[in-house]
Amino acid sequence: MIALFAVTDAGRRAAAEVAPALEADVHPLDALPALWAHLDGAVFFLATGATVRLVAPLLADKRCDPGVVCVDEARRFAVALTGGHEGGANALAERVGVLLGAEPVVTTASDAAGSTGMDELAAALDAVVDGDAAAAGRALLDGTAVVENPAGVPLPPLPAPRQQSHSADAQGPESGSTEVRERHRIVVTDRLGPAGDGVTRVVPRTLVVGIGSARGVPAEAVAAALARIETEHGLDLRAVRAYASVDLKADEAGILAAIAPAELRTYPAQALSGIAVPNPSAVVRAEVGTASVAEAAALHAADELAGGGPVELVVEKVKGENVTVAAARIRPRGRLAIVGLGPGAADLRAPRAEAELRRASVVVGLDQYVEQVRHLLRPGTEVHASGLGDEEQRAADAVALAAKGRAVALIGSGDAGVYAMASPALQQAGADIEVVGVPGVTAALAAAALLGAPLGHDHVLISLSDLHTPWSVIERRVAAAAAADLVTCFYNPRSRDRHWQLGAALDAFRAHRPPSTPVGAVRQASRSGQRVWTAPLSEFDPAEVDMLTTVVVGSSATRLVGGRMVTPRGYRWS
Repeated sequence: MIALFAVTDAGRRAAAEVAPALEADVHPLDALPALWAHLDGAVFFLATGATVRLVAPLLADKRCDPGVVCVDEARRFAVALTGGHEGGANALAERVGVLLGAEPVVTTASDAAGSTGMDELAAALDAVVDGDAAAAGRALLDGTAVVENPAGVPLPPLPAPRQQSHSADAQGPESGSTEVRERHRIVVTDRLGPAGDGVTRVVPRTLVVGIGSARGVPAEAVAAALARIETEHGLDLRAVRAYASVDLKADEAGILAAIAPAELRTYPAQALSGIAVPNPSAVVRAEVGTASVAEAAALHAADELAGGGPVELVVEKVKGENVTVAAARIRPRGRLAIVGLGPGAADLRAPRAEAELRRASVVVGLDQYVEQVRHLLRPGTEVHASGLGDEEQRAADAVALAAKGRAVALIGSGDAGVYAMASPALQQAGADIEVVGVPGVTAALAAAALLGAPLGHDHVLISLSDLHTPWSVIERRVAAAAAADLVTCFYNPRSRDRHWQLGAALDAFRAHRPPSTPVGAVRQASRSGQRVWTAPLSEFDPAEVDMLTTVVVGSSATRLVGGRMVTPRGYRWS
Protein backbone atom coordinates (compact mmCIF):
# COMPACT_ATOMS: atom_id res chain seq x y z
CA MET A 1 0.00 0.00 0.00
CA ILE A 2 1.22 3.48 -0.91
CA ALA A 3 0.04 6.55 1.03
CA LEU A 4 0.23 10.19 -0.03
CA PHE A 5 0.57 13.12 2.36
CA ALA A 6 0.08 16.80 1.49
CA VAL A 7 -0.78 19.98 3.41
CA THR A 8 -0.76 22.75 0.78
CA ASP A 9 -3.17 23.28 -2.11
CA ALA A 10 -0.37 22.68 -4.63
CA GLY A 11 0.66 19.53 -2.83
CA ARG A 12 -2.90 18.22 -2.70
CA ARG A 13 -3.32 18.86 -6.43
CA ALA A 14 -0.12 16.97 -7.20
CA ALA A 15 -1.13 14.12 -4.88
CA ALA A 16 -4.54 13.86 -6.54
CA GLU A 17 -2.83 13.70 -9.92
CA VAL A 18 -0.65 10.69 -9.07
CA ALA A 19 -3.12 8.89 -6.79
CA PRO A 20 -4.96 6.85 -9.48
CA ALA A 21 -1.77 5.55 -11.11
CA LEU A 22 -0.26 4.61 -7.73
CA GLU A 23 -3.58 3.20 -6.45
CA ALA A 24 -3.02 5.40 -3.43
CA ASP A 25 -5.10 7.61 -1.12
CA VAL A 26 -4.26 11.02 0.31
CA HIS A 27 -4.08 11.04 4.13
CA PRO A 28 -3.67 13.69 6.82
CA LEU A 29 -0.26 13.84 8.48
CA ASP A 30 -1.59 12.65 11.83
CA ALA A 31 -2.54 9.31 10.21
CA LEU A 32 1.11 8.49 9.46
CA PRO A 33 2.01 6.64 12.71
CA ALA A 34 -0.96 4.29 12.44
CA LEU A 35 -0.38 3.61 8.74
CA TRP A 36 3.41 3.22 8.86
CA ALA A 37 3.60 -0.51 9.61
CA HIS A 38 1.22 -1.29 6.72
CA LEU A 39 2.90 0.82 4.04
CA ASP A 40 5.02 -0.25 1.10
CA GLY A 41 5.71 3.36 0.23
CA ALA A 42 4.89 6.92 1.26
CA VAL A 43 5.04 10.07 -0.85
CA PHE A 44 5.19 13.43 0.93
CA PHE A 45 4.42 16.65 -0.91
CA LEU A 46 6.46 18.62 1.60
CA ALA A 47 9.91 20.06 2.13
CA THR A 48 12.59 17.43 2.78
CA GLY A 49 13.30 18.81 6.24
CA ALA A 50 9.68 18.49 7.30
CA THR A 51 9.46 15.01 5.84
CA VAL A 52 12.62 13.84 7.62
CA ARG A 53 11.30 15.09 10.98
CA LEU A 54 8.00 13.27 10.42
CA VAL A 55 9.46 9.87 9.51
CA ALA A 56 12.60 9.84 11.69
CA PRO A 57 10.87 8.55 14.86
CA LEU A 58 9.28 5.73 12.83
CA LEU A 59 12.37 4.38 11.08
CA ALA A 60 13.49 0.95 12.29
CA ASP A 61 15.34 -1.08 9.62
CA LYS A 62 15.93 -0.52 5.93
CA ARG A 63 14.83 -4.10 5.28
CA CYS A 64 11.30 -3.43 6.51
CA ASP A 65 10.81 0.36 6.42
CA PRO A 66 8.60 1.59 3.56
CA GLY A 67 10.19 3.63 0.81
CA VAL A 68 9.83 7.35 1.45
CA VAL A 69 9.75 9.90 -1.39
CA CYS A 70 9.52 13.67 -1.07
CA VAL A 71 8.17 15.97 -3.81
CA ASP A 72 8.82 19.71 -3.70
CA GLU A 73 6.09 22.33 -4.04
CA ALA A 74 7.01 23.15 -7.63
CA ARG A 75 7.05 19.47 -8.71
CA ARG A 76 10.63 19.77 -9.91
CA PHE A 77 12.09 16.83 -8.00
CA ALA A 78 10.97 13.48 -6.58
CA VAL A 79 13.57 12.69 -3.93
CA ALA A 80 14.11 9.13 -2.62
CA LEU A 81 14.79 9.72 1.07
CA THR A 82 14.82 6.36 2.87
CA GLY A 83 14.28 2.73 1.95
CA GLY A 84 16.20 3.12 -1.30
CA HIS A 85 16.61 -0.49 -2.46
CA GLU A 86 14.86 -2.54 0.21
CA GLY A 87 11.87 -0.22 0.58
CA GLY A 88 11.60 0.55 -3.11
CA ALA A 89 11.99 4.32 -2.67
CA ASN A 90 14.24 4.59 -5.72
CA ALA A 91 11.70 2.93 -8.00
CA LEU A 92 8.87 4.91 -6.40
CA ALA A 93 10.74 8.18 -7.00
CA GLU A 94 11.13 7.23 -10.66
CA ARG A 95 7.41 6.40 -10.97
CA VAL A 96 6.36 9.66 -9.33
CA GLY A 97 8.84 11.54 -11.51
CA VAL A 98 7.31 10.13 -14.69
CA LEU A 99 3.77 10.91 -13.53
CA LEU A 100 4.54 14.51 -12.58
CA GLY A 101 7.28 15.32 -15.07
CA ALA A 102 9.66 15.71 -12.13
CA GLU A 103 13.28 14.65 -11.99
CA PRO A 104 13.84 11.62 -9.74
CA VAL A 105 16.67 12.18 -7.28
CA VAL A 106 18.38 8.95 -6.21
CA THR A 107 21.48 9.06 -4.03
CA THR A 108 22.11 5.41 -3.13
CA ALA A 109 25.60 4.73 -4.43
CA SER A 110 24.86 1.90 -6.83
CA ASP A 111 21.86 3.67 -8.36
CA ALA A 112 23.72 6.95 -8.64
CA ALA A 113 26.43 5.06 -10.50
CA GLY A 114 23.79 3.15 -12.46
CA SER A 115 25.12 -0.25 -11.37
CA THR A 116 23.76 -3.26 -9.51
CA GLY A 117 24.28 -3.01 -5.75
CA MET A 118 24.44 -5.76 -3.15
CA ASP A 119 20.84 -5.23 -2.01
CA GLU A 120 19.65 -5.52 -5.58
CA LEU A 121 21.86 -8.55 -6.25
CA ALA A 122 20.45 -10.35 -3.21
CA ALA A 123 16.88 -9.45 -4.16
CA ALA A 124 17.34 -10.60 -7.76
CA LEU A 125 18.65 -13.98 -6.59
CA ASP A 126 16.22 -14.31 -3.65
CA ALA A 127 19.33 -14.70 -1.52
CA VAL A 128 20.72 -14.04 1.94
CA VAL A 129 23.96 -12.07 2.28
CA ASP A 130 26.50 -13.60 4.70
CA GLY A 131 29.34 -11.27 5.57
CA ASP A 132 30.08 -7.59 5.12
CA ALA A 133 27.48 -6.47 2.57
CA ALA A 134 28.65 -2.85 2.76
CA ALA A 135 32.25 -3.80 1.94
CA ALA A 136 31.07 -6.01 -0.91
CA GLY A 137 28.90 -3.20 -2.25
CA ARG A 138 31.81 -0.77 -2.15
CA ALA A 139 33.97 -3.31 -3.95
CA LEU A 140 31.37 -3.67 -6.71
CA LEU A 141 31.30 0.09 -7.16
CA ASP A 142 35.07 0.43 -7.01
CA GLY A 143 35.67 -2.41 -9.45
CA THR A 144 37.61 -4.41 -6.89
CA ALA A 145 35.03 -7.21 -6.52
CA VAL A 146 35.58 -10.67 -7.94
CA VAL A 147 32.25 -12.48 -8.30
CA GLU A 148 32.38 -16.29 -8.18
CA ASN A 149 29.23 -18.20 -9.05
CA PRO A 150 29.62 -21.92 -8.29
CA ALA A 151 25.85 -22.12 -7.78
CA GLY A 152 25.41 -21.29 -11.47
CA VAL A 153 22.53 -18.86 -10.96
CA PRO A 154 21.80 -16.32 -13.75
CA LEU A 155 23.38 -13.13 -12.47
CA PRO A 156 22.22 -9.58 -13.18
CA PRO A 157 24.69 -7.23 -14.90
CA LEU A 158 27.67 -6.50 -12.68
CA PRO A 159 30.49 -4.00 -13.13
CA ALA A 160 33.61 -5.57 -14.62
CA PRO A 161 36.54 -5.75 -12.19
CA ARG A 162 39.13 -3.07 -12.81
CA GLN A 163 42.77 -3.82 -13.19
CA GLN A 164 44.42 -4.09 -9.79
CA SER A 165 45.92 -0.69 -9.08
CA HIS A 166 47.93 1.26 -6.55
CA SER A 167 46.61 4.35 -4.85
CA ALA A 168 48.28 6.98 -2.70
CA ASP A 169 48.05 6.35 1.04
CA ALA A 170 46.82 8.78 3.64
CA GLN A 171 50.12 10.71 3.56
CA GLY A 172 49.22 12.13 0.15
CA PRO A 173 50.62 11.66 -3.33
CA GLU A 174 53.72 13.72 -2.60
CA SER A 175 54.97 11.05 -0.20
CA GLY A 176 55.36 8.61 -3.06
CA SER A 177 53.89 5.82 -0.90
CA THR A 178 51.27 3.53 -2.49
CA GLU A 179 49.08 0.62 -1.44
CA VAL A 180 47.47 -2.20 -3.39
CA ARG A 181 43.68 -2.10 -3.42
CA GLU A 182 42.68 -5.58 -2.25
CA ARG A 183 40.15 -7.64 -4.14
CA HIS A 184 36.89 -8.57 -2.40
CA ARG A 185 35.43 -11.98 -3.25
CA ILE A 186 31.66 -12.30 -3.62
CA VAL A 187 30.75 -15.99 -3.73
CA VAL A 188 27.28 -17.09 -4.85
CA THR A 189 26.69 -20.53 -3.33
CA ASP A 190 24.26 -22.60 -1.26
CA ARG A 191 27.15 -24.39 0.45
CA LEU A 192 28.76 -23.43 3.73
CA GLY A 193 31.97 -21.48 3.59
CA PRO A 194 33.91 -18.70 5.26
CA ALA A 195 32.70 -15.10 5.23
CA GLY A 196 34.61 -12.03 6.34
CA ASP A 197 38.24 -11.07 5.70
CA GLY A 198 37.51 -10.02 2.15
CA VAL A 199 34.84 -12.63 1.39
CA THR A 200 31.07 -12.11 1.26
CA ARG A 201 28.77 -15.03 0.53
CA VAL A 202 25.48 -14.65 -1.33
CA VAL A 203 23.26 -17.63 -0.48
CA PRO A 204 20.41 -18.23 -2.97
CA ARG A 205 17.41 -20.22 -1.79
CA THR A 206 17.85 -23.33 -3.91
CA LEU A 207 17.09 -26.10 -1.39
CA VAL A 208 13.93 -27.91 -0.36
CA VAL A 209 14.05 -30.07 2.76
CA GLY A 210 11.71 -33.01 3.26
CA ILE A 211 10.88 -34.19 6.81
CA GLY A 212 9.32 -37.41 8.04
CA SER A 213 8.79 -38.34 11.66
CA ALA A 214 7.02 -40.43 14.24
CA ARG A 215 4.01 -38.89 15.94
CA GLY A 216 4.97 -36.59 18.82
CA VAL A 217 8.59 -36.07 17.74
CA PRO A 218 10.27 -33.34 19.85
CA ALA A 219 11.32 -30.13 18.12
CA GLU A 220 14.86 -30.68 19.42
CA ALA A 221 15.13 -33.97 17.54
CA VAL A 222 13.96 -32.36 14.30
CA ALA A 223 16.39 -29.46 14.74
CA ALA A 224 19.26 -31.87 15.39
CA ALA A 225 18.50 -33.80 12.19
CA LEU A 226 18.28 -30.59 10.18
CA ALA A 227 21.63 -29.43 11.56
CA ARG A 228 23.26 -32.54 10.08
CA ILE A 229 22.46 -31.19 6.60
CA GLU A 230 25.02 -28.51 7.42
CA THR A 231 27.52 -30.44 9.52
CA GLU A 232 27.65 -33.63 7.45
CA HIS A 233 26.77 -32.39 3.96
CA GLY A 234 28.04 -28.82 3.96
CA LEU A 235 24.81 -27.19 2.79
CA ASP A 236 23.70 -23.85 4.25
CA LEU A 237 20.25 -24.04 5.83
CA ARG A 238 19.73 -20.39 4.92
CA ALA A 239 19.46 -21.68 1.36
CA VAL A 240 16.26 -23.58 2.22
CA ARG A 241 13.34 -22.30 0.19
CA ALA A 242 10.72 -24.65 1.60
CA TYR A 243 10.12 -27.55 3.96
CA ALA A 244 7.81 -30.40 2.97
CA SER A 245 6.20 -33.55 4.34
CA VAL A 246 3.21 -35.85 3.98
CA ASP A 247 -0.15 -34.30 4.86
CA LEU A 248 -0.44 -36.53 7.95
CA LYS A 249 2.28 -34.29 9.45
CA ALA A 250 0.56 -31.00 8.74
CA ASP A 251 -0.11 -30.49 12.46
CA GLU A 252 3.05 -32.13 13.84
CA ALA A 253 4.01 -29.65 16.57
CA GLY A 254 7.67 -30.68 16.78
CA ILE A 255 8.24 -30.18 13.06
CA LEU A 256 6.38 -26.87 12.98
CA ALA A 257 8.32 -25.53 15.96
CA ALA A 258 11.69 -26.61 14.54
CA ILE A 259 11.20 -24.88 11.18
CA ALA A 260 9.35 -21.77 12.43
CA PRO A 261 8.74 -19.17 11.10
CA ALA A 262 8.89 -21.12 7.83
CA GLU A 263 5.76 -22.96 6.71
CA LEU A 264 5.44 -26.68 6.02
CA ARG A 265 4.20 -27.80 2.60
CA THR A 266 2.31 -31.08 2.85
CA TYR A 267 1.12 -33.54 0.21
CA PRO A 268 -1.13 -36.62 0.16
CA ALA A 269 0.62 -39.96 0.52
CA GLN A 270 -0.68 -40.92 -2.91
CA ALA A 271 1.14 -37.96 -4.50
CA LEU A 272 4.43 -39.02 -2.85
CA SER A 273 4.10 -42.76 -3.45
CA GLY A 274 4.82 -42.51 -7.18
CA ILE A 275 8.13 -40.67 -6.80
CA ALA A 276 11.26 -42.72 -7.35
CA VAL A 277 13.66 -42.42 -4.41
CA PRO A 278 16.94 -44.16 -3.54
CA ASN A 279 15.84 -45.31 -0.06
CA PRO A 280 12.24 -46.58 -0.03
CA SER A 281 10.93 -48.25 3.12
CA ALA A 282 8.30 -50.99 3.28
CA VAL A 283 7.69 -50.12 6.94
CA VAL A 284 6.94 -46.49 6.07
CA ARG A 285 4.68 -47.60 3.22
CA ALA A 286 2.67 -49.78 5.60
CA GLU A 287 2.27 -46.98 8.14
CA VAL A 288 1.82 -43.92 5.94
CA GLY A 289 0.84 -45.13 2.46
CA THR A 290 4.07 -44.10 0.74
CA ALA A 291 7.47 -45.78 0.80
CA SER A 292 9.19 -42.43 1.34
CA VAL A 293 8.33 -39.21 3.13
CA ALA A 294 11.50 -37.14 3.51
CA GLU A 295 13.07 -37.89 0.11
CA ALA A 296 9.79 -37.97 -1.82
CA ALA A 297 8.46 -34.77 -0.20
CA ALA A 298 11.71 -32.93 -0.90
CA LEU A 299 11.69 -33.95 -4.57
CA HIS A 300 7.96 -33.34 -5.03
CA ALA A 301 8.02 -29.87 -3.50
CA ALA A 302 11.20 -28.94 -5.38
CA ASP A 303 9.63 -30.03 -8.67
CA GLU A 304 6.54 -27.96 -7.89
CA LEU A 305 8.59 -24.87 -7.06
CA ALA A 306 10.85 -25.34 -10.08
CA GLY A 307 7.87 -25.21 -12.42
CA GLY A 308 9.10 -28.17 -14.43
CA GLY A 309 12.77 -27.23 -14.19
CA PRO A 310 15.47 -29.70 -13.18
CA VAL A 311 15.78 -30.84 -9.55
CA GLU A 312 18.15 -33.26 -7.84
CA LEU A 313 18.33 -35.03 -4.51
CA VAL A 314 21.50 -33.70 -2.86
CA VAL A 315 21.04 -35.18 0.64
CA GLU A 316 19.62 -38.67 0.86
CA LYS A 317 17.59 -39.70 3.88
CA VAL A 318 19.30 -38.76 7.15
CA LYS A 319 17.96 -40.70 10.14
CA GLY A 320 17.66 -38.93 13.45
CA GLU A 321 15.79 -39.76 16.63
CA ASN A 322 12.29 -40.64 15.35
CA VAL A 323 12.80 -38.27 12.41
CA THR A 324 14.23 -38.35 8.89
CA VAL A 325 15.27 -35.47 6.68
CA ALA A 326 16.44 -35.16 3.06
CA ALA A 327 17.26 -32.25 0.78
CA ALA A 328 16.63 -31.58 -2.90
CA ARG A 329 18.14 -28.78 -4.93
CA ILE A 330 16.31 -26.73 -7.53
CA ARG A 331 19.04 -26.58 -10.11
CA PRO A 332 19.57 -23.03 -11.37
CA ARG A 333 18.76 -22.48 -15.02
CA GLY A 334 18.95 -19.63 -17.46
CA ARG A 335 16.35 -16.90 -17.27
CA LEU A 336 14.45 -15.48 -20.23
CA ALA A 337 12.26 -12.44 -19.57
CA ILE A 338 10.00 -11.67 -22.52
CA VAL A 339 9.25 -8.00 -22.10
CA GLY A 340 6.59 -5.85 -23.73
CA LEU A 341 7.67 -2.19 -23.75
CA GLY A 342 4.23 -0.78 -24.51
CA PRO A 343 3.37 1.59 -27.37
CA GLY A 344 6.42 3.82 -26.91
CA ALA A 345 5.70 6.45 -24.27
CA ALA A 346 7.81 6.06 -21.14
CA ASP A 347 4.85 6.54 -18.81
CA LEU A 348 3.01 3.67 -20.51
CA ARG A 349 5.90 1.27 -19.90
CA ALA A 350 5.18 -1.05 -16.99
CA PRO A 351 7.45 -0.71 -13.93
CA ARG A 352 7.98 -4.46 -14.07
CA ALA A 353 9.37 -4.13 -17.58
CA GLU A 354 11.94 -1.63 -16.35
CA ALA A 355 12.82 -3.89 -13.41
CA GLU A 356 13.42 -6.80 -15.80
CA LEU A 357 15.65 -4.64 -17.99
CA ARG A 358 17.77 -3.86 -14.94
CA ARG A 359 17.77 -7.55 -13.96
CA ALA A 360 18.98 -8.83 -17.34
CA SER A 361 22.66 -9.21 -18.11
CA VAL A 362 21.79 -9.56 -21.82
CA VAL A 363 19.17 -7.59 -23.77
CA VAL A 364 18.04 -8.78 -27.21
CA GLY A 365 15.75 -6.75 -29.44
CA LEU A 366 15.03 -4.70 -32.53
CA ASP A 367 17.53 -1.85 -32.72
CA GLN A 368 14.93 0.92 -32.46
CA TYR A 369 13.39 -0.66 -29.36
CA VAL A 370 16.79 -1.09 -27.75
CA GLU A 371 17.43 2.62 -28.21
CA GLN A 372 14.15 3.40 -26.39
CA VAL A 373 15.40 1.73 -23.23
CA ARG A 374 19.20 1.91 -23.47
CA HIS A 375 19.27 4.52 -20.70
CA LEU A 376 17.63 2.01 -18.34
CA LEU A 377 20.29 -0.67 -18.78
CA ARG A 378 22.89 -1.28 -16.09
CA PRO A 379 26.61 -0.95 -16.84
CA GLY A 380 27.89 -4.31 -17.97
CA THR A 381 24.70 -5.24 -19.83
CA GLU A 382 25.41 -7.04 -23.09
CA VAL A 383 23.22 -5.78 -25.96
CA HIS A 384 22.24 -7.74 -29.07
CA ALA A 385 20.36 -5.41 -31.43
CA SER A 386 19.29 -6.23 -34.98
CA GLY A 387 17.12 -4.76 -37.72
CA LEU A 388 13.65 -5.35 -39.08
CA GLY A 389 12.90 -8.81 -40.38
CA ASP A 390 15.15 -10.72 -38.00
CA GLU A 391 12.45 -11.73 -35.51
CA GLU A 392 13.03 -15.47 -35.71
CA GLN A 393 16.79 -15.07 -35.31
CA ARG A 394 16.39 -12.68 -32.37
CA ALA A 395 14.16 -15.21 -30.63
CA ALA A 396 16.67 -18.01 -31.33
CA ASP A 397 19.56 -15.90 -30.04
CA ALA A 398 17.71 -15.04 -26.83
CA VAL A 399 16.81 -18.67 -26.15
CA ALA A 400 20.36 -19.84 -26.86
CA LEU A 401 21.83 -17.28 -24.47
CA ALA A 402 19.37 -18.22 -21.73
CA ALA A 403 20.17 -21.90 -22.26
CA LYS A 404 23.78 -21.04 -21.39
CA GLY A 405 22.65 -19.84 -17.97
CA ARG A 406 22.41 -16.13 -18.71
CA ALA A 407 19.72 -13.70 -17.55
CA VAL A 408 18.23 -12.49 -20.83
CA ALA A 409 15.55 -9.92 -21.67
CA LEU A 410 13.94 -10.27 -25.10
CA ILE A 411 12.14 -7.01 -25.82
CA GLY A 412 9.42 -5.89 -28.20
CA SER A 413 6.82 -3.17 -28.47
CA GLY A 414 3.29 -3.40 -27.12
CA ASP A 415 2.71 -6.73 -25.40
CA ALA A 416 5.28 -9.39 -26.23
CA GLY A 417 2.54 -12.02 -26.55
CA VAL A 418 0.48 -10.13 -29.16
CA TYR A 419 1.96 -10.38 -32.67
CA ALA A 420 5.39 -10.10 -31.09
CA MET A 421 8.37 -12.01 -29.73
CA ALA A 422 6.82 -14.37 -27.17
CA SER A 423 5.52 -16.92 -29.67
CA PRO A 424 8.75 -17.49 -31.65
CA ALA A 425 10.76 -17.58 -28.44
CA LEU A 426 8.53 -20.01 -26.57
CA GLN A 427 8.35 -22.32 -29.56
CA GLN A 428 12.07 -22.92 -29.02
CA ALA A 429 12.45 -22.66 -25.23
CA GLY A 430 12.76 -25.90 -23.29
CA ALA A 431 12.35 -26.74 -19.60
CA ASP A 432 16.01 -25.85 -19.04
CA ILE A 433 15.03 -22.16 -19.18
CA GLU A 434 13.01 -20.17 -16.69
CA VAL A 435 10.60 -17.94 -18.62
CA VAL A 436 9.18 -14.72 -17.19
CA GLY A 437 6.46 -12.91 -19.13
CA VAL A 438 6.07 -9.16 -18.66
CA PRO A 439 2.84 -7.75 -20.11
CA GLY A 440 2.76 -4.45 -21.94
CA VAL A 441 0.13 -2.03 -23.22
CA THR A 442 -0.79 -3.30 -26.69
CA ALA A 443 -1.29 -1.18 -29.79
CA ALA A 444 -4.98 -2.11 -29.66
CA LEU A 445 -5.34 -0.82 -26.10
CA ALA A 446 -3.30 2.32 -26.74
CA ALA A 447 -5.34 3.11 -29.84
CA ALA A 448 -8.65 2.30 -28.14
CA ALA A 449 -7.89 4.65 -25.25
CA LEU A 450 -7.26 7.48 -27.70
CA LEU A 451 -10.37 6.71 -29.77
CA GLY A 452 -12.69 6.42 -26.75
CA ALA A 453 -14.11 3.03 -25.83
CA PRO A 454 -14.44 1.05 -29.06
CA LEU A 455 -13.53 -2.27 -27.37
CA GLY A 456 -16.34 -2.05 -24.82
CA HIS A 457 -17.89 -5.32 -26.03
CA ASP A 458 -16.65 -8.44 -27.85
CA HIS A 459 -13.81 -7.75 -30.23
CA VAL A 460 -11.14 -9.47 -32.30
CA LEU A 461 -7.60 -8.66 -33.40
CA ILE A 462 -6.55 -9.53 -36.95
CA SER A 463 -3.21 -8.92 -38.64
CA LEU A 464 -3.44 -8.14 -42.35
CA SER A 465 0.19 -9.08 -42.95
CA ASP A 466 0.54 -12.16 -45.13
CA LEU A 467 4.23 -12.57 -44.26
CA HIS A 468 3.46 -15.53 -41.98
CA THR A 469 -0.20 -16.24 -42.85
CA PRO A 470 -1.61 -16.84 -46.35
CA TRP A 471 -4.07 -14.17 -47.50
CA SER A 472 -6.72 -16.83 -48.08
CA VAL A 473 -6.66 -17.61 -44.33
CA ILE A 474 -6.72 -13.92 -43.40
CA GLU A 475 -9.64 -13.37 -45.78
CA ARG A 476 -11.71 -16.09 -44.07
CA ARG A 477 -11.00 -14.60 -40.65
CA VAL A 478 -11.99 -11.11 -41.80
CA ALA A 479 -15.22 -12.46 -43.29
CA ALA A 480 -16.03 -14.32 -40.06
CA ALA A 481 -15.42 -11.22 -37.92
CA ALA A 482 -17.56 -9.10 -40.20
CA ALA A 483 -20.43 -11.61 -40.19
CA ALA A 484 -20.23 -12.06 -36.40
CA ASP A 485 -20.60 -8.30 -35.82
CA LEU A 486 -17.40 -8.14 -33.77
CA VAL A 487 -15.48 -4.94 -33.26
CA THR A 488 -12.29 -5.60 -35.21
CA CYS A 489 -8.84 -4.16 -34.65
CA PHE A 490 -6.47 -4.46 -37.60
CA TYR A 491 -2.73 -4.79 -37.01
CA ASN A 492 -0.24 -4.32 -39.88
CA PRO A 493 -3.01 -2.83 -42.01
CA ARG A 494 -1.07 -1.40 -44.95
CA SER A 495 2.47 -1.04 -46.25
CA ARG A 496 4.11 0.16 -49.43
CA ASP A 497 4.00 -3.32 -50.95
CA ARG A 498 0.71 -4.40 -49.31
CA HIS A 499 -1.55 -1.53 -50.27
CA TRP A 500 -4.82 -3.27 -51.22
CA GLN A 501 -5.56 -5.64 -48.31
CA LEU A 502 -7.11 -3.08 -45.97
CA GLY A 503 -9.49 -1.92 -48.69
CA ALA A 504 -10.54 -5.52 -49.33
CA ALA A 505 -11.11 -6.08 -45.59
CA LEU A 506 -13.24 -2.94 -45.29
CA ASP A 507 -15.31 -4.08 -48.28
CA ALA A 508 -16.08 -7.30 -46.38
CA PHE A 509 -17.33 -5.24 -43.44
CA ARG A 510 -19.43 -2.98 -45.68
CA ALA A 511 -21.45 -6.04 -46.66
CA HIS A 512 -22.49 -6.55 -43.01
CA ARG A 513 -22.40 -3.11 -41.31
CA PRO A 514 -24.35 0.13 -41.76
CA PRO A 515 -22.47 2.73 -43.82
CA SER A 516 -22.38 5.00 -40.75
CA THR A 517 -20.40 2.46 -38.68
CA PRO A 518 -17.47 4.36 -37.14
CA VAL A 519 -13.95 3.38 -38.13
CA GLY A 520 -11.10 4.78 -36.05
CA ALA A 521 -7.39 4.97 -36.77
CA VAL A 522 -4.40 5.89 -34.63
CA ARG A 523 -0.94 6.44 -36.04
CA GLN A 524 2.10 6.43 -33.75
CA ALA A 525 0.02 6.02 -30.58
CA SER A 526 1.72 7.80 -27.64
CA ARG A 527 4.74 8.70 -29.78
CA SER A 528 5.92 11.81 -31.56
CA GLY A 529 3.73 12.44 -34.60
CA GLN A 530 0.64 10.83 -33.08
CA ARG A 531 -2.52 11.24 -35.16
CA VAL A 532 -6.05 10.12 -34.26
CA TRP A 533 -9.01 10.22 -36.66
CA THR A 534 -12.37 8.61 -37.38
CA ALA A 535 -14.63 8.31 -40.39
CA PRO A 536 -17.80 6.40 -41.34
CA LEU A 537 -17.17 2.98 -42.83
CA SER A 538 -18.52 4.21 -46.18
CA GLU A 539 -15.97 7.04 -46.31
CA PHE A 540 -12.86 5.69 -44.58
CA ASP A 541 -9.83 6.05 -46.86
CA PRO A 542 -7.21 3.26 -46.61
CA ALA A 543 -4.67 5.51 -48.34
CA GLU A 544 -4.27 7.48 -45.10
CA VAL A 545 -3.06 4.35 -43.29
CA ASP A 546 0.43 2.86 -43.05
CA MET A 547 2.24 0.19 -40.99
CA LEU A 548 2.47 2.53 -38.01
CA THR A 549 -1.33 2.77 -37.82
CA THR A 550 -3.87 0.70 -35.91
CA VAL A 551 -7.37 0.58 -37.41
CA VAL A 552 -10.51 -0.21 -35.39
CA VAL A 553 -13.80 -1.03 -37.13
CA GLY A 554 -16.83 -0.70 -34.87
CA SER A 555 -19.68 -3.16 -34.56
CA SER A 556 -23.23 -2.29 -35.62
CA ALA A 557 -23.76 -1.00 -32.05
CA THR A 558 -20.72 1.30 -32.01
CA ARG A 559 -21.49 5.03 -32.06
CA LEU A 560 -19.66 8.34 -32.03
CA VAL A 561 -20.43 10.21 -28.82
CA GLY A 562 -18.81 13.61 -28.48
CA GLY A 563 -16.40 12.66 -31.23
CA ARG A 564 -15.36 9.44 -29.45
CA MET A 565 -16.05 5.84 -30.51
CA VAL A 566 -18.14 3.99 -27.94
CA THR A 567 -19.27 0.36 -28.08
CA PRO A 568 -21.86 -0.26 -25.33
CA ARG A 569 -21.30 -3.09 -22.88
CA GLY A 570 -24.84 -4.22 -23.69
CA TYR A 571 -25.35 -5.17 -27.33
CA ARG A 572 -27.77 -2.35 -28.10
CA TRP A 573 -28.11 1.23 -26.93
CA SER A 574 -30.83 1.49 -24.29
